[in-house]
Amino acid sequence: MLAAGIAAFGALYSTQALMPALGAEFDVSATQSSLTVSAGTGALALAVVPMSMVAEAYGRAVTMRVGFCALTLLIVASALAPTFSVLVALRALLGVAVAAVVGVAMGHVGAEVHPRAVGSAMGLYVAGNSLGGIGGRLVSAGLYDAFDWRVAQAAIGLMCTISFVIFWINLPTPLNQRPAGDPRAVVHDAVDHVRNPMLVALYGVPFLLMGGFVATYNYMTFRLEGPPFGLPSSIVSLVFLAYLSGTAASVVAGKLADRVGRPPVLCGAIVTMGLGLAVTIPDWLPTVVLGAIILTTGFFAAHSAASGWVPRLARAPATIASAIYVLGYYAGSSVFGTGVGIAWSHGGWPATVAAVGGLVALGLICSVGVTALARTRQL
Repeated sequence: MLAAGIAAFGALYSTQALMPALGAEFDVSATQSSLTVSAGTGALALAVVPMSMVAEAYGRAVTMRVGFCALTLLIVASALAPTFSVLVALRALLGVAVAAVVGVAMGHVGAEVHPRAVGSAMGLYVAGNSLGGIGGRLVSAGLYDAFDWRVAQAAIGLMCTISFVIFWINLPTPLNQRPAGDPRAVVHDAVDHVRNPMLVALYGVPFLLMGGFVATYNYMTFRLEGPPFGLPSSIVSLVFLAYLSGTAASVVAGKLADRVGRPPVLCGAIVTMGLGLAVTIPDWLPTVVLGAIILTTGFFAAHSAASGWVPRLARAPATIASAIYVLGYYAGSSVFGTGVGIAWSHGGWPATVAAVGGLVALGLICSVGVTALARTRQL
């Protein structure tokens, strides 16, 4: 699952550090170049629930393996895209393939791991997400400076291939796979989850926080490459090393949630994310980097705590419940990753911070809401 997180996040966000370069090569705006990220996350959001239904019918392991193989081929194909439209289309198909992996992964962990250890296991999976984010961005930016963006994408394809081999060899045979049944039962599960007010409140957390998180890094790239910083792409990509704080935070938050409970960990992590965002406001590189580290720590801690809470709150089998969580996660990335670009285009970084800050505040309200509802039911 760690390998799955590395490949999925590495592939999905490999163009984020290349957005200024893609904008220049294909003569498109910052908002348009963000479509290379948002097309993938949007397609993932649309495909994640159907893919989880496929996994229920044909098996989680086989669904993840087929999806993993497809994402590896598509990331290589994107390196050969002749036009911006073709690149965006390939990125959208990549999102569908990634859905077959990450849309099933959380439910798979929830089904296969003992409930008392789900938080720790989910923390490791989320840590893989952050490691993939680091690798995808650093490799892309470094190879772009040395060669071009096509070589960078091909290298990400190689990283995904290695991860795929590790995943295929080491994924155990599922011990708790529900046999395929009436498709109407799967639909009934999904309807049951979206009628659960606790889950609805919890689904708002990844939608809002992931949207703000991706938007922050999308437009931070443009900010650091423009005045007053004027940094080259390879140096700007080093800011993504802040993801290492997310790697550690994911594991620690998962274990802490198992010990002291998810509500305090989740709410504290969201507040931390907001503080980190505020620290990035001054036009001074040390505070930008420090703020990115704090924000990333808070985001991944919140994601680890929230994702591990889904199987506990789901009244029906957790695979579909977790898939809907992932839908919210990537829908937020797609909607706000591009939408916040309007704030960036019209008001620069202060407007971007204001927009993302609003998303973080709403995420905190959702977390307080799910906490209150869960306490009344002693969950």
